[in-house]
Amino acid sequence: MTWLRAFVEVVRSGLKIEETRLEPLLALRAAAGMAIVIGPALWLVSPAYAASAALGAYSAGGATFQRSWRPRKVVALGAGAGLALSTFVGYLAAGRLVTFLALLAVWAFAAGMAWAVGSTAGIVAATTVGSMLVTVTLPTSVGHAMEHAGVIALGGVTQALLIWLFPIRRWGAHRDALADALAAVADYARRLRHDPTAPFDPEPLMTARDAAAVTPSQARTRPSVLHGPRGLAERIRPVLAALADPDVGAPAEGPGRDRARELLDAAADVLDAAARSIRRGTPAEVRPESTDVLRVDEEHEVLEGPARQAAERLVELLGEALEIAGSGCALGRTPTPPGPAGAQFLMRPTMLRLVPVVARAVRRELRRDSPVFRHAVRLAAVATLGYLIAARLPLGHGYWAPIASVMVMRPDFHRTYARAVARLAGTLAGVALATGMVRALGPDAHVSGALAVVSAGLSYTLNRTGYAYSQCFTAAYVVFLLGMGGQAWEQTVPERVVLTLLGGALAMLAYVVFPAWETPRLPGRLADWLAANGRYAAAVLRNYAEPTREHHADVRRALLESREARAAWQEAYDRARQEPVRPRGLTSREAQEAQEALKGFGRAAMLMESHVPPADSRFVPQAERFAEALETDTAQAAADVREHRNPDWGRVEEALQAWEDVSGSGSPVVRREAELQKRALEDLATAVSRTPLERDVGSAREEQRVRATLAAEGNGSGPAHQGG
Repeated sequence: MTWLRAFVEVVRSGLKIEETRLEPLLALRAAAGMAIVIGPALWLVSPAYAASAALGAYSAGGATFQRSWRPRKVVALGAGAGLALSTFVGYLAAGRLVTFLALLAVWAFAAGMAWAVGSTAGIVAATTVGSMLVTVTLPTSVGHAMEHAGVIALGGVTQALLIWLFPIRRWGAHRDALADALAAVADYARRLRHDPTAPFDPEPLMTARDAAAVTPSQARTRPSVLHGPRGLAERIRPVLAALADPDVGAPAEGPGRDRARELLDAAADVLDAAARSIRRGTPAEVRPESTDVLRVDEEHEVLEGPARQAAERLVELLGEALEIAGSGCALGRTPTPPGPAGAQFLMRPTMLRLVPVVARAVRRELRRDSPVFRHAVRLAAVATLGYLIAARLPLGHGYWAPIASVMVMRPDFHRTYARAVARLAGTLAGVALATGMVRALGPDAHVSGALAVVSAGLSYTLNRTGYAYSQCFTAAYVVFLLGMGGQAWEQTVPERVVLTLLGGALAMLAYVVFPAWETPRLPGRLADWLAANGRYAAAVLRNYAEPTREHHADVRRALLESREARAAWQEAYDRARQEPVRPRGLTSREAQEAQEALKGFGRAAMLMESHVPPADSRFVPQAERFAEALETDTAQAAADVREHRNPDWGRVEEALQAWEDVSGSGSPVVRREAELQKRALEDLATAVSRTPLERDVGSAREEQRVRATLAAEGNGSGPAHQGG
C-alpha cells in the first residue's frame, strides 16, 4: 500500500462512525461522579482544586468504559490511584527541568510497556502521563501537591462508590461475551445451510473464554447462567461443520441435504434464543417448528452413517441449549472445565497475584523487535520532546502538545495515525462548539463547571461511536474547565488547536522514525500458526490411536494454542494490509492463499475432532504414525517458512500411503479427513513456494482453482475447505 492510499484509509478510519450500542445510563453515572466532586470543590475551595477533582473523576470514569473483565469499580480505583501517584511524583521532580524530563521519560516508557498486559492497562497508564503533565502546573508546595493528589484520588473513589451504589447491568459485559459466542455459532449454522464449507471466526469463542476467567470473589457472585453455555457453544460448532460437510456428513444433494438444512436452521433458532436469554437475563421461547425438527425419528430418518451420528449428537446438544432458552438459568449439568481436579472455574489472578504475571509479560516484551517495546520508546521520546518544544513556544498550556501525542499513540501504525486525525478533527469541532457557547452565554465559574460536566457526559456517551466524536466533547469539556478557572477563550482556543496539531504531528513522525511494521513479521506469524495447527491435528489423531482422557485434554490445549496463533496471525495480517510498506517475505497474494490453506487445514482437524471416539472405543494404530509424521513435517515446514524455503510433506505422504495399504484401517471418515489435511498442506506449499523446483506452482494453483470451482458447483470432488 502506498503512503497516499494509507493516509486516505487513515482519514476514513479516523472519521468513521462505529455502529455500536450506546450506554447512556453508564455515561450519566460517570458524569454524576464528576458533578459530585466538582461542585463542592468549586464551592468550598477554589477552581484549581475543582480542576484537579474534575481530572480525577473524568479519567477514572473514562477508564471504566475500557474493555475489562474486572469489576468497573476496581478499574476506577486503580485509575484514580495511578493518576494521584503520577501527579504527586511529577510535582516532586518539577523543580528542575532535567529531573522532570528524566522522570517523564521513565514514566512514559513504563506506560508504553503497560500494553504488554493489555489495551486497557496501556490506555489507563497513558492517562497518568497526561495527569503528570497537567497538574505539575497547579500546586505551589509539597503540601498542596499532596492535597491535589488526594483530590484526584477522591475522583476515582467517587466513581467507584457510584458504581457500587448504582450498579447498571452487573455482569453485563460477561453476558454479552457469552451471548455473542452463541450468536456467532447460530450465524455459522445459517451460513452452513448455503455454504457447507463456510468459514468460522473463533474470536467470539476466545472472547467468551477470556470473560469466563474470574477471581475467587467473582466466582461467588457470578450468575449461574454464565457457567456452562460457553462449553456448549464449543461442542456444537464442530458438530455443525461435520453435519454440513458433503465429504464426511450429509450428501451434497437430495433428501439428506434437505434434512441437514432443516437441522441447521433449527440449531440457529435455538442458539439465538439461548443468546437472547443470557443477554437479557430472562427466559426465551423457541419456535415450535424448530423443536419439531429436532426430533429424530428412528424409522424415518433419512440421514445415515456419520451424518446421522452428527445429527443425533447435535440434537442432544441442542436439547441442553433448549434448557437455557426455556428457563433463562443454568444448565442442569454444568460441564466441568478442563484442568486439575476440583477446578470449578477459569482462574483470573487477584490484584496482588497479578504483579508477577505483569512482570513476566513486560519481561517478554523487553526486546528490540517487540512492537510494545518500540511503542514505549516512542512514547518516552515524544513526551519529553513535545514538552521541550511546547515550552519554548510563545503559548500557554504547552503540556497540551505532549498530552495529544501520548493519548493518540498506539503500538501499530494505523491506529496511531487514525487517532491523530480523529483528535485534530474532534478538537476543531469541540473548540468551535465551546467557543460559540461561551460567546453566547458568557458563563461564570459555576455555569462553566456545569457545562464541563455535560460535555463530559456526552463524551462518555459517544465513547464507542468513534474517537473523533468523543474527542469533540472532550475538547469542549477542556475549554469549559479552563473557563471555570478564569481562562479567556480567546487565549485557550488557538493554543489548543495549534498544540494538538503539534502533538499529532510528533506522534506520526515518531512512527516513521522508529516504526514497528508487521509486514516483515508475517512469515514468522504464519509459521507459528502452521506449527500450532500441526500440534492440534496430531493431538486429534492420537485420540483415535489411543482414546484416553489425557489425550482428550491434550486436544483441548492444542486447540487453544492454535486459536491464539491464528489470532496473532490475523492481527498481524490485518495491520500489514494497512501499512505503507512493501511486502517482505510474503506478498499479499501469497499471504491470502496461505491463510486460506491453513484455515482449511484447521477445519479438517476440527471435522476429525467432531468424530473423536469415546475412551472405551477401539484403537486406530495407523493414526499414531500419521500424527507423528504430521507433527514432524509441520514443525519443519514452520522453520522453512521462516527461512523462506519451500516446505516438504514427504513424511505425511508416506504415512498416508501406508495407511491406504492397510486393510480395515478404521473409520473411512477419519481416513478421508486425513486426506483433506494433506490437500490443505499441499495448498499451503503452493502458496508460499518461491521457485518451481519440484512443483509447477502455476499448474498447482490452477488445479486448486479448479477444485474450488467444482466444489462451488456442488460437484463434491474435493471442496476447497475454509474456516478453522
